[in-house]
Amino acid sequence: MTDEKLLYFKNILAQKLDSLLDEALKTVDTMTKEDDNFPDPTDRATLESDRNFELRIRDRERKLIPKIQEALKRIEDGTYGICMECGGEISEKRLEYRPEATLCIICKTKEEELEKKSKLNKI
Repeated sequence: MTDEKLLYFKNILAQKLDSLLDEALKTVDTMTKEDDNFPDPTDRATLESDRNFELRIRDRERKLIPKIQEALKRIEDGTYGICMECGGEISEKRLEYRPEATLCIICKTKEEELEKKSKLNKI
């Protein structure tokens, strides 16, 4: 991968990381400042539902942050864009969609098929 492309992906990852961290701070700030005094049970239920949804989103994003940080480290150490399973190149198209990807599309597909089979075997 060219230095220009690496810089491009580094910028995408850095922006994504900054955005996730900003959203996390906004969520904490909003939830600590919200007025929780709702006499109407329906309004209260709506607030709780919205909070739960927001927290589920932030939890998913929390799990994404270390993956982005690892991708930035891989850019620095020269292993970015290399599949951790087979050692092949991860396509730029895949990295455009998922810049923190660690597996090429073939290895990722195999991994997902194995996960699917293991879930089916547990049923």
